[in-house]
Amino acid sequence: QVQLVESGGGLVQAGGSLRLSCAASGRTFSRYAMAWFRQAPGKQREFVIGISSSGATNYADSVKGRFTISRDSAKNTVYLQMNSLKPEDTAVYYCAMSTSGSIYYSETLYNYWGQGTQVTVSS
Repeated sequence: QVQLVESGGGLVQAGGSLRLSCAASGRTFSRYAMAWFRQAPGKQREFVIGISSSGATNYADSVKGRFTISRDSAKNTVYLQMNSLKPEDTAVYYCAMSTSGSIYYSETLYNYWGQGTQVTVSS
């Protein structure tokens, strides 16, 4: 059974940066795609950014140029570096794993999820 544990959330001022981490256990996650989703209050969960098993990345338009994703296979960890944060980035951020190895925009195509970590950006 795979477990995904996020960390690194918190409160930051607009324009600041945060780095989220997602540690995976139970499988060698380098074979699989990893993604970050987020859910703001009153809104549906949405795709933010993903990295495939081959290292290809995909981004939501709203975060292009500000967010990057990377993975450390030795540590079974994926990172989300968030720069130039805006109040509209405030949400609970979730890490997800797709065992197919491909990135999907739809949350239904991900097999495992973390518990989420809160990111709050103040104006």
